[in-house]
Amino acid sequence: MSTSIPDTETLSKLSHLEVFDASGKKVRFGSLFENQTVTVVFIRHFFCGLYVSQLSSEFQKLSQVFKEANVDIIAIGCGDWQPIEKYSDITGFPSSKIFADPSLGVFHGLGMDIQTLARTPTGEKRASYLTEGIIKGSLWSIWKGLKNPRLIGKQGNIAQLGGEFILGPGNRCTFAHRMRHAEDHAEISELLEGAGLRSSLITTS
Repeated sequence: MSTSIPDTETLSKLSHLEVFDASGKKVRFGSLFENQTVTVVFIRHFFCGLYVSQLSSEFQKLSQVFKEANVDIIAIGCGDWQPIEKYSDITGFPSSKIFADPSLGVFHGLGMDIQTLARTPTGEKRASYLTEGIIKGSLWSIWKGLKNPRLIGKQGNIAQLGGEFILGPGNRCTFAHRMRHAEDHAEISELLEGAGLRSSLITTS
C-alpha cells in the first residue's frame, strides 16, 4: 500500500545502506535520522524541481521552528550525486540536505519500485505544487537539463517514482507516502502535520 509504514526490522536493514552527498562521499542512510526526526523526500529525478522548490520555500519560513523541534528535512534523488549542487542552485534547497541513491537500494527497500510517467488520473485533484501548470513545469525541467549538458544522463530514471517518509529518531517511521503516479507527491501540509509542525505553519502564515 502507498501509505504502509515500514517496520523497525526493515529500517534497521536499510539503515546500513549508503547514499552519496553533494561531494560524492558515501553516507550511511541510517545516520541521517539516527538522532532526530527527519522528513525524507524521495524525488523522481534531478531535472524536476517544482516540488522541492516549494519545500525549500516552506523550510526557509519555518527554519527556526524546525530547529527548535529538532526536526530536519532532506531530499534523496535516484540519480548520481554530480547534479546535486546544480539542483540546489535551481531549487534553493541546501545542497547539504540533498543526497543520491543511484543504486535505488533505499528506494526499493522502502517500497518505491513503481516506474511510470502517468500523470494525475482524470477526476482526481492535482497536487497544489503543480499550480504553475504541467506544461510550464515540463519546460522548466527540460530547459534546466539542456543548460547543463554534462549532467544529462546523471539525473536518474525520469520514470522512477518517489515518496515521503518521516523517520527517526532511530529506526522508526511515523509517516509514509509512496507516489502512485508522476504528480503524486504528498501535500507539504501533510508532511508538517506528520512531523508535528502543522500548528506552527498556521501561526506563521
